[in-house]
Amino acid sequence: MDDATPGDDEHDDEHGGGRGTPVGRRILLGMLGLGAAGMAVAPWAQRGLESALGAVADKDPTGVTGLLPNGGGFRYYSVTSSVPHKDETNYRLTVGGLVDKPADYRLAELRALPQARLVRDVQCVTGWRVPKTPFEGVRLSTLLDAAGVSPRAKAVRFTCFDGAYSESLTLDQARRPDVLVAMRMQDKPLGHAHGGPARLYVAPMYFYKSAKWLSGITVTDEVRPGYWEDRGYDVDGWVGKSNGRDDAPTV
Repeated sequence: MDDATPGDDEHDDEHGGGRGTPVGRRILLGMLGLGAAGMAVAPWAQRGLESALGAVADKDPTGVTGLLPNGGGFRYYSVTSSVPHKDETNYRLTVGGLVDKPADYRLAELRALPQARLVRDVQCVTGWRVPKTPFEGVRLSTLLDAAGVSPRAKAVRFTCFDGAYSESLTLDQARRPDVLVAMRMQDKPLGHAHGGPARLYVAPMYFYKSAKWLSGITVTDEVRPGYWEDRGYDVDGWVGKSNGRDDAPTV
């Protein structure tokens, strides 16, 4: 199955089936040692370990890096051979479909819009949870209002610059105040391994709904199931109410 993936995010695993070079035995053993060490070291060292594990996972199509523990609580999976890196110079987020005013946002333009901050537990459908995780960004409703949504619209589809992952929300879900296009996580800019420079964050749903590496927002006339929904996951991924789990809601 982002993180959408199980992945830092359930999202890396959610990303599609590309091939890459498997992680070698020596590297794997080294990462296992690093992961175990991350449970006991100082916060600044934990952040370094998280970054190192995330970088390796970006090139690990086996998903084995998702088994590694680390001090930050997130886990990393990847089934694509690589994901392009984007930054201020080349990142674009398009808003289109059934709207009056299609838009193309640069990262600086997104940052200039009113920002919201949410602190919620992150819950992966595979069972792990990272409590009280801060996310900051633009409310999705702000972008939809600016675009002028057609009366025919019923849903919103999200695509990602990994070239494989997709997600959807109903229009009512997309307009919730706890749904963001996030550019910061844990009080720092959103890094590549966590889906940066911008990702979807759907606070009350399992993390596979929070598509990483967000590149497109398309307003549609019906819900179009995303990558994991096509493989059996619930379209309405509410924590504690879907996918056969009974986790406590992320409130």
